[in-house]
Amino acid sequence: MSVTQAKSGSLPALQCWSCQAAFPGGHFCPACGKIQPLPAGADYFSFFEWPQKLSIDDGALESRFLKLSWKLHPDNFVRASEFERNLSLERSSQLNDAYRALREPVSRVEYLLELRGVRKEGQTKQQAPPELLEEVFELNESLDELREARAEGGDTAALREQLAAAQRNFQEKLEEVDRDLAAAAREWDAALEAPADETKRKAALAKLNELLNRRAYIRNLVAGVQKELTEA
Repeated sequence: MSVTQAKSGSLPALQCWSCQAAFPGGHFCPACGKIQPLPAGADYFSFFEWPQKLSIDDGALESRFLKLSWKLHPDNFVRASEFERNLSLERSSQLNDAYRALREPVSRVEYLLELRGVRKEGQTKQQAPPELLEEVFELNESLDELREARAEGGDTAALREQLAAAQRNFQEKLEEVDRDLAAAAREWDAALEAPADETKRKAALAKLNELLNRRAYIRNLVAGVQKELTEA
């Protein structure tokens, strides 16, 4: 997708490969009904014919997914040309990828940031937020003590209880980040609806990226503590 298209969420008018009719977009030509290739520059939002907004009704997304699954299914193209059969296979695969990316709020934010060039796939910033440094230091000390006690065959009950309390604390922080992420998503949607203001949109994307990094760090802390408690 070009930068201009990514910013506007728009795609150029298309021409049917079969009947040559011009049409605004979609999976099928409205004139002859033939399945169409995915347009250059299309994204997962446009696959469902939606703007690049983060507030998506789960029921509407699932309904659209099921409807397209039936329409694009290869069984509907067994008597079609090889070209159309291949398009059906490609479109069905793309549909599953798009649904996986957009069905969960966090993966939806990750995809949007990748689409907008703010974040590379799988990229996280593994750095403790400054306000959590002391708590993270204490947590790491407790984890080291637990490992030493376990290796020496000592009593780990008190340490396990201490770590369980720390885990609950960070789990609460994770839930707080999720609430902040939802609020930031609403800010992005508002910036997208407003008259073109790239400054606000860039600020909203930066905030979403920062919250994702924070979420990834805290989530890893919670998972790490759970792993140690399970082994203990």
